[in-house]
Amino acid sequence: MTEAHATLPVRIIELLKHLGLERAHFAACMPRDWEGLAATHAELIASLTLICPMGINVHVLQSRSLPLLCVSGDRGRPGKETERELAKLPGARALVLRDYFSPPWADPILHRRDEIGTAIIEFISQLGAEASPAIAEPNGEIAEITYRIRGAGAPLILLPLALSPSQWEPLIEQLSRHCCTITLGGAHVGMVAHLETRAQSSYMRVIDQLINELNLTPGQSVLEVGCGPGAIVRRLAMRTQGRNKIVGVDVNQYLLREAAALARRDKLDRFIEFQTGDAEQLPFRNDQFDATISCTVMEEGDADRMLAEFVRVTKPGGKIGAVVRSTDLPRWVNLPLSAALKQKVDAAGLFGGNVNDGGCADASLYRRFNRAGLADVTMTPQWAPHKNGERLQYLHDRILALLNGDELFQWQDAVRKAQTDETFFIAEPFHCAVGTKRKG
Repeated sequence: MTEAHATLPVRIIELLKHLGLERAHFAACMPRDWEGLAATHAELIASLTLICPMGINVHVLQSRSLPLLCVSGDRGRPGKETERELAKLPGARALVLRDYFSPPWADPILHRRDEIGTAIIEFISQLGAEASPAIAEPNGEIAEITYRIRGAGAPLILLPLALSPSQWEPLIEQLSRHCCTITLGGAHVGMVAHLETRAQSSYMRVIDQLINELNLTPGQSVLEVGCGPGAIVRRLAMRTQGRNKIVGVDVNQYLLREAAALARRDKLDRFIEFQTGDAEQLPFRNDQFDATISCTVMEEGDADRMLAEFVRVTKPGGKIGAVVRSTDLPRWVNLPLSAALKQKVDAAGLFGGNVNDGGCADASLYRRFNRAGLADVTMTPQWAPHKNGERLQYLHDRILALLNGDELFQWQDAVRKAQTDETFFIAEPFHCAVGTKRKG
């Protein structure tokens, strides 16, 4: 049985063995889901399809001969980053979705189903057949990874698509006519794993500051809008142990399913209620909650409309709080770099995009809280420093992808020295505001 601390590649290998597969085609979005397996057991990957990827580990792909198809939009930072990385992989095939913006919360399979489905089927069909799994049960769990099998033919493992609300669902029927689709889920893959890892980092100090500003008392109710896989509501539930009613709402059914499973795992499900709902049109009556919070969600839609909804569902005298990522504050990379390179890697705009039109990821958060009529607005920009773990590696890899030549040599040398001194960390900035809904 897989140990609790097993790596994702070990879990995927156990899954393949369980299904009787020597290898399979893989489709994914997030680098963490495929790069470890590609680096250590590339022979298990018949092909790799990346859908609007949240980064591409070019080094791993350059050192392996994996057939690659990359699907991406052409607008905004995601499109530019993907185009830049694919230029380093001349053998890769690309499908560019014209006039499409693809941040992590985009829904590409729903919006461009036929284009993407046709490209994947043609790509896999040209590579030759792989053995189809011969397993009776269509659904199961192995190594703490859930799977759902549909169709027959070449095995195609579908890893989660970041924050996409529809995930692979609009395309399952079409793909299953040509492939044996194996859709994976659970806390160790996709955005759930990414967000759960963030919840183990110093990011939660930022969240704790937000929670402390609420001054909750026993009996009060708390709503988290955009709860995702539920790390924050579970943290609240552990702290309050039933003394407060806690509700998590999210538009994403996939994340809500995973949130419910994680709450059951931690034996906190009796303290938390999960509901489906859109942050811009919450499914609650006026003046219902004593506190309403939202963390790194106001970037993803109309921030003013969201904030108006937060205020509407909060009781007079209640608290409204929000944390947003920052595109206007520098990060801090604790390395002895030249002034020019230090300025580059600390720059606020280095990779701080992915904000919808009307979204908020800057100091306008404070103005919006005042404009919404909230009283006693606390304004607390904060930094979350990461000195180890997956979050540090994620930020490190994103910076590394933007360096070249002398910059790269200087960076790697500085990292080695700082790791020896145990002084290497990267701090990422956030804006946080808490205000009170006026009475009367």
